[in-house]
Amino acid sequence: MIDQQTIELLMKGLTHITWQSMVMIGVSFVLFYLAIVKDYEPLLLLPIGAGCMLANLPLSPLMDEHGMLKILYQVGVENELYPLLIFVGIGAMTDFGPLLENPKFVLLGAAGQFGIFMTLILALVLGFNQKEAASIGIIGAIDGPTSIYVSGLLAPHLLGPITVAAYSYMSLVPIIMPPVIYALTTKHERCIEMAYSSRKISRRTRIMFPIIITVMVGSLVPFATPLIGMLMLGNLMRESGAVERLTQASSNEIANMVTLFLGLAIGSTMGGEAFLKSETLFILGLGLLAFGVDCAAGVLFAKLLNILSGGKVNPIIGAAGISAFPMAARVCQQLAQKENFQNFLLMHAMGANAAGQVASVVAGGVVLALMGAGG
Repeated sequence: MIDQQTIELLMKGLTHITWQSMVMIGVSFVLFYLAIVKDYEPLLLLPIGAGCMLANLPLSPLMDEHGMLKILYQVGVENELYPLLIFVGIGAMTDFGPLLENPKFVLLGAAGQFGIFMTLILALVLGFNQKEAASIGIIGAIDGPTSIYVSGLLAPHLLGPITVAAYSYMSLVPIIMPPVIYALTTKHERCIEMAYSSRKISRRTRIMFPIIITVMVGSLVPFATPLIGMLMLGNLMRESGAVERLTQASSNEIANMVTLFLGLAIGSTMGGEAFLKSETLFILGLGLLAFGVDCAAGVLFAKLLNILSGGKVNPIIGAAGISAFPMAARVCQQLAQKENFQNFLLMHAMGANAAGQVASVVAGGVVLALMGAGG
């Protein structure tokens, strides 16, 4: 016969199930659906979903002091290691050639960060404290690693919803960007053709670019040094051609492994009681607003450039001044060709998109400086 104590031990897990944990397990299923069926940022949303599910199972040893998920969080998120390693991989995969061919597009990258600071102010009005508001605003960078890095320093308790928002909106770029562009441009503006003449960028220039940018940004915005330093280290490895094995490892094996660890660690922060709060909905809404304002600011600034140039700049490329590289540039090209099949804006949009990659990192450093970092 099985006694009462044995039954209680066998049923212990079931008796510790809460409605919050059941809801979050449902959320993990949604993340699995988005990653597997919809192919929305699967490399991160799938591990986040797995971490979320495992963290919400009752009495999970994975969440104990020495549990795997706890250790992954302490090793790579608390000390910001994972996002910085991912930045090395991003730098190793990024071609800044289109930006070097059209340096003026750095202005579009700067305009594409406006939503960060507007959303920061709005979050303060809604009752979030300064560091929470800054962490929410940085979602507007549409740059997952930057969002994780900044929020991990300023508001680690909001890391789960901020990361989910950042990567979800990155995956929804083809859905969110077009309505903003259509709302702010006329058909005539969207049909403007921009001539493109490829200008050869010397190997020396490509090698010096990451070095000069690191020194300049690191000197002007010291809090951005870890972010810009790792991004440009990866790019220097790529452009130098001297460390091909490191370049390949950084952009493939290391990036993939770190992405897995990062996703599991972020998912583990999505415990039901901590995640299911009204502030989570505010964060998701404010993040979407930040994204929309970034796109709008970029388009409006491109419209200004179009006026100043005498009608030679297609405002569509302004929306590419965010950090979702290269997806934002591809969306701009698709919209342009939909209006005018002979229009080829891809390289112009890639220049603005590459500028947005650098500008988002600088914006992250500026936000950290304004908030006094984690101190």
